[in-house]
Amino acid sequence: MVSRLRRRLKEVYDNQGLTPSQVSVISRLSHDGPASTSDLAAAEGVRRQSMASTVAALEEQGVIHRQADPQDARRQLIVLSPSAVEVLEGSRQLRDRWLADVLQQTYGSDELEVIDRALVLLERIFTTHTKSEKAH
Repeated sequence: MVSRLRRRLKEVYDNQGLTPSQVSVISRLSHDGPASTSDLAAAEGVRRQSMASTVAALEEQGVIHRQADPQDARRQLIVLSPSAVEVLEGSRQLRDRWLADVLQQTYGSDELEVIDRALVLLERIFTTHTKSEKAH
């Protein structure tokens, strides 16, 4: 089910000219602040080379830029450009609109209530899992 949702969201993001990986990186930088390519790769669970490709594509689109790390001048940090906020908000609105439309067209009000309750439980799983990962 997650794979099917991921594929469908890829189609939604493709219409905006972004990949799900690119949207994820923009979102992470927006939430966590500047990071190195290696840090982003570790956080996203991909190889550094894959992240370098994602970062290069975002840089080409003007969504991010690089700056020297103030703590270590040898290290480059990936930083969001001002246009990234617009890109991120646009992708969120696109995703949310698509999902809301699909849910409204597919399910009745009783089923939507069940989905809402299930989402609360899933959020608890992700929150608990994230906290336990950070503790280790």
